[in-house]
Amino acid sequence: MGRAFEFRKARKMKRWAAMAKTFTRIGKDIVIAVKEGGPHPESNARLRAVMQNAKAANMPKENIERAIKKATEKDTANYKEVLFEGYAPHGIAILVECATDNNNRTVANIRSYFNKCNGTFGTQGSVEFMFDHTCNFRIAAEGRDVEELELEMIDFGVEEIFVDEDGILMYAPFESFGAIQKELEGREIEILSSGFERIPQITKELTAEEAADVEKLLEKIEEDDDVMNVYHTMQESSEE
Repeated sequence: MGRAFEFRKARKMKRWAAMAKTFTRIGKDIVIAVKEGGPHPESNARLRAVMQNAKAANMPKENIERAIKKATEKDTANYKEVLFEGYAPHGIAILVECATDNNNRTVANIRSYFNKCNGTFGTQGSVEFMFDHTCNFRIAAEGRDVEELELEMIDFGVEEIFVDEDGILMYAPFESFGAIQKELEGREIEILSSGFERIPQITKELTAEEAADVEKLLEKIEEDDDVMNVYHTMQESSEE
């Protein structure tokens, strides 16, 4: 298996499950998608993808419809997607994806977390190059030949495909998202969920004490309401 498989396995740790902000994050995604492409999923590919993710997260249908309606209102805040970079203690690179309606507040908050936990708030481009920006799609595994599917989807950018307990997962470069979404929809293959991740090219193993220092910073960042995702280069155990 490749790096995407190992990364996904490690991300199934407690932190992923503990980020109890799923509905809030999806709500922001809906606002961003609607402001960008309108409230009609049939003509807005990004909104279709967000609605699939909302369904996969068991978000009630009325919540999704309410969020779309709210996003069309003029006084609804327009969220801007921003990326922050820096280093945790012990040389661990960190990328922080945010969606904010107040950039000054978010910058100040993220910088303060790095400062308080002996990290270094970095400049743009300081660590982003250490991560591969990928997209992923999950579809049902039933009745599908994974090897055959992989051969068919290579032409659309898919680089890695594997099966887990939740279905078939495909990984590709970030820029292949649109082509893969279009192809799957054209084949009438239901997309259970999709998304983007930043996979570290190299990870660093730390002692338990060093890892605790990094965890302290990660937890502070993840608690912030503007934070959508956090990625880092610390090696994680894939054990539950």
